[in-house]
Amino acid sequence: MSKKQLNLLLAMATVYLVWGSTYLAIRFAVESLPPLLMAAVRFLIAGGILCAWRASRGDSLPTRRQLRNSAIVGAALLLGGNGAVVIAETWMSSGLAALLVATVPLFVVIFDFLRPGGLRPSLRTTAGLIIGFLGITLLIDPSSLGAEGTADLLGGALLLFAACSWAAGTVFAHHADLPDSDLMGASTHMLFGGSWLLIAASLKGEWSALDLNAVTTTSIYGLLYLIVFGSLVGFVAYSWLMRHADSTLVSTYAYVNPVIAVLLGWALAGEIVTGRTLVAGTIVLMAVALITSGRRPSAVAAEVAEVEPVSAVPGSLASTDCA
Repeated sequence: MSKKQLNLLLAMATVYLVWGSTYLAIRFAVESLPPLLMAAVRFLIAGGILCAWRASRGDSLPTRRQLRNSAIVGAALLLGGNGAVVIAETWMSSGLAALLVATVPLFVVIFDFLRPGGLRPSLRTTAGLIIGFLGITLLIDPSSLGAEGTADLLGGALLLFAACSWAAGTVFAHHADLPDSDLMGASTHMLFGGSWLLIAASLKGEWSALDLNAVTTTSIYGLLYLIVFGSLVGFVAYSWLMRHADSTLVSTYAYVNPVIAVLLGWALAGEIVTGRTLVAGTIVLMAVALITSGRRPSAVAAEVAEVEPVSAVPGSLASTDCA
């Protein structure tokens, strides 16, 4: 095996494993940390580190217009997308969260069609949308009754809102003026997104809910993992892959990561995986595969990637998923 092949294998394994595990890390982190405050700390620290690193390497600082657009993208992706996920995971399983968030490409197709001059979906893509929403219906059982069933429906609604918000941010970022440097652009989105999350946490009263004496070691490790691996190591690995590997190959993690998330939730957190979840999750992933396989590789990467592909959405986190 050549050095390049070894690097490719290691980078793909990093993307698969790291971004497949972020949903479980979120569940551990919000075990004793207020969700929005935890997410704000994650992105402010990671964004600050990334911004300082790229500035020291000579990346150009964003213009005023790029900062404005980054603030909008940060609000859509991290406040609306990740914020809804971390709240939902205070009671929803990490595996189910990953499967529902995997629907982002479905909503990207819809929003891309609805925008002025948008792209009309093909018959194949339309079939994927129909199949995908069938899977969503199976994942969120509308016939559930009682308090627990109501909570499941609320959590499902939050996760679908997260997917919609992320998709809207993806479409906006694809056509917006953003920093040319993907890593510098990502850092600005993290910093703005972290700031929005901090404001939301304050308005929600999470400062008063924070009890440092009650914070568990598990939550601390979960937060550190999200900062170091979820927001830094994984992003750098993906950026390298987008320069050295075929984007269609890289986009396969969109199907692999939810599977890893479900398995990790079952193995490490004792999450229950029902037959209904397996069937519905399979249907959703089949729909995502049907949609992305029928689109251009650059468009696929822009819609389903965990972090922004340089060739598709310069300087954006818009291709990441909500974890």
